[in-house]
Amino acid sequence: MHDIKAIRQNPAAFDHGLRRRGLPPQAAAILKIDDTRRAAIHAAETALAERNAASKQVGAAKARGDEAEFERLRALVSAKKAEISALEEQAKAESTRLNDILISLPNLPADDIPDGVDEDDNVEIRRTGSPRDFSFPPKEHFEVAGAARGLDFTTAAKLSGARFVVLRGAMNRLHRALGQFMLNTHVDENGFSEVWTPVLVRDEAMFGSGQLPKFAEDSYRTENGWWLIPTAEVTLVNSVAGDILDESALPIRLTAHSQCFRSEAGSAGRDTAGMLRQHQFEKVEMVAITKPEDSDAELERMTRCAEGILDALEIPYRTVVLCTGDVGFGMRKTYDIEAWLPGQNTYREISSCSVAGDFQARRMNTRYRPEGGKPEFVHTLNGSGLAVGRTLIAVVENNQQEDGSITIPEVLRAYMGGKSVITPEGNLA
Repeated sequence: MHDIKAIRQNPAAFDHGLRRRGLPPQAAAILKIDDTRRAAIHAAETALAERNAASKQVGAAKARGDEAEFERLRALVSAKKAEISALEEQAKAESTRLNDILISLPNLPADDIPDGVDEDDNVEIRRTGSPRDFSFPPKEHFEVAGAARGLDFTTAAKLSGARFVVLRGAMNRLHRALGQFMLNTHVDENGFSEVWTPVLVRDEAMFGSGQLPKFAEDSYRTENGWWLIPTAEVTLVNSVAGDILDESALPIRLTAHSQCFRSEAGSAGRDTAGMLRQHQFEKVEMVAITKPEDSDAELERMTRCAEGILDALEIPYRTVVLCTGDVGFGMRKTYDIEAWLPGQNTYREISSCSVAGDFQARRMNTRYRPEGGKPEFVHTLNGSGLAVGRTLIAVVENNQQEDGSITIPEVLRAYMGGKSVITPEGNLA
């Protein structure tokens, strides 16, 4: 959510940020509503002072027997009461108009991200690892024999429909191993605190993290009003909603392994084969709460934490910074990490690491108290560390063998009972 004071102070900068997002200028319209709102508030306060002054004089006029003055003052008090009520209603209506506009507008992009329209304008900043030179045509994950036996899309469709999967046997164990490996790495090596949270949340939580009201159709809602989280970012960020944190407590770094649910609205026809784009999936999420001056460095740190998982798994990847037309609604800057998928012969997103600045904090009213100062809004960050299903895909495709077997990465073998291979029959060996 935007700071109206910042818009008042520099409307040109606000409009410039929106223009970089491909949106028309809004500052003049916003400030006009704000002026009307503030004028109504000021008028209501003036009328209240006049009413209070008249109220004090009513008794005096009555006591000295000045009936005419008594009646005039009593009428004035009554009129001021009605005037105050009307002005307060006007101020409330203008405040609602202003708030509706401010919550509908995306975050302003950071100065150092590239301008652009869509993902084609994102800029690669580094590439790590080299794609393997296969001696045979590599297959997609659902075509690799050792994986195909454990990826049951038929039963999933019978149970739930399209974009679901039932994992069986070695594939389920590999999926579970990946989640545990990620979580343990972030806790033991990267300094995050592990959290387990609900996957059903209230409207306020979805609003605080930026999913509502704009992206309601992207998520699932139960009949009694709960929302299924699209990511644990929602719960981890909102765990400090409404709080005033001690400066000494920052940064707060949290991680959670959770189920995630997305309607995939607008993705009809995209990635329908395999388990790349699912309605239900698992992700290990990272969230950080920082002081404003520390958030840029924290974004770099968080991105390296996500990249470190792929380094350990020896999966080639590239890191790109998103352009103004592709960065998410609530974010100032985002790095996407894209893993190499030899079956598709391309890089595909496996993590996004983003900084929101104070955009989410204002929606949640989350602040910290600097030593000797007044409370200020924190900055929030989030990142996938990583999407578990997509990492499974990357492991399968990059480690497939010509006979359909899959070599298990060294760092996962302790989680797989010491086994090093998934056979073409889908068994651990």
